[in-house]
Amino acid sequence: MPDLRQTRKKLKIALAVMAGVDVIALAVYISPLVGSAETRRQELNQLQTELNAKTRQVAPLKNLPEKLLQAHRQISDFYAKRVPGQDSQIPMEFGKVATANGVTIEQAKYKVKDEGAGDVRPVEIEADLAGNYTSLAKFINALERDEMFFIINSVTLGGEPQGLVKLNVKLEAYLRVRP
Repeated sequence: MPDLRQTRKKLKIALAVMAGVDVIALAVYISPLVGSAETRRQELNQLQTELNAKTRQVAPLKNLPEKLLQAHRQISDFYAKRVPGQDSQIPMEFGKVATANGVTIEQAKYKVKDEGAGDVRPVEIEADLAGNYTSLAKFINALERDEMFFIINSVTLGGEPQGLVKLNVKLEAYLRVRP
């Protein structure tokens, strides 16, 4: 037969430990350290707002490898379509745009710079043009919209007594070093 005194003593110890755990749990639940249910709800809402903000911040990084591949393709297409590989293509395109808009090129200077960023070298163009005001305005607009990449740096407008307008334009184009 089991010893009832020993079992009763173990049972009392177990009940005392469980009562102590209950008292500690009640104290933690009521104590200001944990806070009220409203405080916990506010904290949860604040954390949810922070999580949403962080999620929006990292959203542009989603699918980053695919975006990089797409960017590389777009850069390659840009160079292939808008940056010529031969020196002669730049004056030919410049002249074609001028002729299409009724502008006369009186003088043009082309200077290929030695330094450049990456696979391109800048080509400085300074040209004296003549035409009526409307054709010159259309020429500048067409030059900015042209398939070849031109950057207009400055435009100096002058006039003649006969009504022709003189235009001095300084611009840049780029030349591919390696096709």
